[in-house]
Amino acid sequence: MENKIIIGMRLSKPLSIISCLVLGLLMVGCQQQSKNLIQRPNVVFILVDDLGLVDLGITGSKYYETPNIDKLAKEGMVFTQGYAASRVCSPSRASIMTGKFTARHGITDWIGAASGAAWRSHNRHDKLLPADYVHSLPAKDVTIAETMKKEGYKTFFAGKWHLGSEGSYPEDHGFDINKGGWEKGSPMGGYFSPWDNPTLPNKVAGENLTMRLGNETADFIKQHKDSTFFAFLSFYAVHGPIQTTQEKWGKYRDKAEVLGVAEKGYKMERVLPIRQEQDNPIYAGLVESMDDAVGVVLQALKDSGLEENTIVIFTSDNGGVASGDSFSTSNRPLRGGKGYQWEGGIREPYFIKVPWLKNGGSESDFPVVGTDFYPTILDLANIDALTEQHIDGISLKPILEGKKMDVVRPLFWHYPHYGNQGGNPSSIIREENWKLIHYWEDGSEELYDLATDAGEQSNVITQYPEIAKKLSKKLHEWLKEVGANMPSKDPEYNAEMSQKRHNRIVNESWPALEAERLKFLSKDFVPNEDWWGSKVTQD
Repeated sequence: MENKIIIGMRLSKPLSIISCLVLGLLMVGCQQQSKNLIQRPNVVFILVDDLGLVDLGITGSKYYETPNIDKLAKEGMVFTQGYAASRVCSPSRASIMTGKFTARHGITDWIGAASGAAWRSHNRHDKLLPADYVHSLPAKDVTIAETMKKEGYKTFFAGKWHLGSEGSYPEDHGFDINKGGWEKGSPMGGYFSPWDNPTLPNKVAGENLTMRLGNETADFIKQHKDSTFFAFLSFYAVHGPIQTTQEKWGKYRDKAEVLGVAEKGYKMERVLPIRQEQDNPIYAGLVESMDDAVGVVLQALKDSGLEENTIVIFTSDNGGVASGDSFSTSNRPLRGGKGYQWEGGIREPYFIKVPWLKNGGSESDFPVVGTDFYPTILDLANIDALTEQHIDGISLKPILEGKKMDVVRPLFWHYPHYGNQGGNPSSIIREENWKLIHYWEDGSEELYDLATDAGEQSNVITQYPEIAKKLSKKLHEWLKEVGANMPSKDPEYNAEMSQKRHNRIVNESWPALEAERLKFLSKDFVPNEDWWGSKVTQD
């Protein structure tokens, strides 16, 4: 447009050679500036803790309400086969930061979990002693934040870190600003101020932690709208302890009643009862608060005039908590949840909005994983790939541009631990639509055809022994190649004590969970006097 105006002007005097040169340089400068807007977009990465695949309206929930996230998904591309790199938090987060699968970077369990003989202190009486693991994000790895910072980006982190203690905080791995990231993996002190977090000072009594993190991110965006930034918003929500306001609880208690409250809410999985219904009004309120905070961040982009030049990514670090912890949600029709080896433990919401590609409302069923974010962000920002760093990820830019991805690759998961949620020590390989699970307790394996059985109800290993054999070989060879740590047999394993524990779970814990579920839905439910600190009274 500008070039046409200049060319079409009638000049009263001939331009001097110097004037022409200056004009030409200005034109080149304007063109270069325009080009740089695409070359160096801003990036906002939103990571939710423990959010299940079907915990959003856009992904199928009829109970939870997430209008802001639903809108974001519709404006970008939805990857319907999106995976976290682990079934629990720290390993998955480390994979996002490094572009490496968990067995390669060594953080295979949530940091702080007991391993080896220390596992016996939980009185679980399990067959194996969990493997040891790396306890902080390796300094040798170049994180996505360090790469973006080197390329001139202002880097910002808000929320849950859980990738090491002091000396391995966000600011030690490439983030210029850290609001709330430290070694703890849950919201210490709860979701309402005063909370206990040395990197996020309390300001106002009763302030909502989730909204505070959204506001901190929005403020950063507004303050740096004239620079190029990489903002990583890592909610503590929707991790337990689950808490909400009386108003939100009331809204979802009533909604559960309208939808119809099932007589039973749980069934027994192999180790623990597992929630079958999305009808927890406390969790629903927590999900909505998280969506509210996402809305604040997206509005800040709009108000700052940055919507069209900002990549927005939204995902979770593992499946929804259906067993253990707060027994918060159901991942049906997927099997399992956080901590489990089945799809409910690792399948995630996985949305990428790249405004200038104009692909809103599109979907891709190409299997993608958390390690793919690193190379994808670099590619979209026209930054050279670090192939030796993000070795287990690939750029998804071709898919985002509407091209077919002619790549067949195996995806690997390695969890040589027992979780709090009932999952078993196991390793997984997915290639195309086949998924094989290898169990370390007894060497048994399961094979699923995810194209026809996404809920993993039919183990078809006897029907397809050659496929199972091929995948098992590939899995074991890869684990050996990367030097994966392995669990060991516990010589003190006591089968009788293990059975007694199982009986207590079935006969005592399961009925108690059913009673608690109905208690949360009762009209006179009151958790405590001030609703977890959300109700502040002035003296």
